[in-house]
Amino acid sequence: MVVHDVVDDPVLRYVEAGLRVGRHLDGLVDAYFGPPDLARRVEDEPRRELPALVADLRSLVADLDAGDGDLEPVRRRWLRAQAAGLHTATRKLAGEDIAYLDEVESCYGVRPEWVDHDVLAEAHRRLDAVLPGSGGDSASVAQRYDAWRTTHHIPVEKMEPVVDAVAEAFRERTAAAFGLPDGEHISFELVSDEPWSGFNYYLGELQSRVAINTDLPISSTAIGHLIAHEAYPGHHTEHCRKEVGLVRQRRQVEESIFLVGTPQCLLAEGLADLAIEALLGPHHEEVMAELLHPLGVRYDTEVVAAVSAASEAISAVRGNAALLVHDRRRPVDEAIAELERWGLQSHERATKAMAFLTHPTWRAYIFCYVAGLPLCRSFVGGDPARFERLLTEQFIPADLVPS
Repeated sequence: MVVHDVVDDPVLRYVEAGLRVGRHLDGLVDAYFGPPDLARRVEDEPRRELPALVADLRSLVADLDAGDGDLEPVRRRWLRAQAAGLHTATRKLAGEDIAYLDEVESCYGVRPEWVDHDVLAEAHRRLDAVLPGSGGDSASVAQRYDAWRTTHHIPVEKMEPVVDAVAEAFRERTAAAFGLPDGEHISFELVSDEPWSGFNYYLGELQSRVAINTDLPISSTAIGHLIAHEAYPGHHTEHCRKEVGLVRQRRQVEESIFLVGTPQCLLAEGLADLAIEALLGPHHEEVMAELLHPLGVRYDTEVVAAVSAASEAISAVRGNAALLVHDRRRPVDEAIAELERWGLQSHERATKAMAFLTHPTWRAYIFCYVAGLPLCRSFVGGDPARFERLLTEQFIPADLVPS
């Protein structure tokens, strides 16, 4: 594959456009392991201005709609959704005023919805019934929830052995359940001063670097989800399987670039949030206890299961906080209060969450989690073979909506 083919190939035009837009926003290109000559040429050329890139992507979407390129229907549909999402993200970068709901829908393929406080209040009542202690009002539930999580904080000096033990156990199970290519590898590192809790840097050639943020204490109740999400069978596993199956074997070069602001992200985050459930089943607490107790890490199996079931709905309040700031134009302090009151978060955790929700790269991204998990869970329906399809095939969010 040579660079002079770009002008006639919608796939390479898409990859080239993604690399060019990425020069305007750090982090937009989440991963790239495609043709090195294409990347070098984009890096060496004068930076193409955003209005010109908006026009390039508008033309690409139109050409895909017109049938340009020898692409099978599923592949064309996927590429068209990706190009349209990148077009919207680039318009936003160029300063165009795009309504937040429209931005999220065009980039990620779902339209955000406000979660009613009655739904969250019911989750609070369920938590009140299972948390240690007693109370009844929301302030009491929040305090007991925070106190309970605090008792499960992993000491910093134990983080590395815990990460190593959980990752190796999950790797063995992932290889048996879904398959891993020979030569794949992850290096883990502890970092600080980041807006996220964990991040997978996929380096290509089946290698990942996973960073775990220690700005806030990490709980034993969350570490399994974090490792499954970032590594096995989540992001790293998906990247490896698609690099081998789609890029190397089927020559689908569009899968060699991973771009924030596209529907690809919603599917990736949805399957990663589902990863621990797909690997261990919906009730995985006994497995986690077996891994953590020998390391001297507290993990109250029965209470963890009850709290997890009661608290899942509460995670959707992150979407409410984003809608308050970006759609309803409310002050950040009001969104922080939403996270504290309805998300049962401490002020420190709520403030940290808002750093992510207001970051220029991630402002619309939260709905990849809020909407991605239920979409992927509904599609998989408890069937490991369907989870493996998410790891290996091209889908857009509309494909996962029940007919």
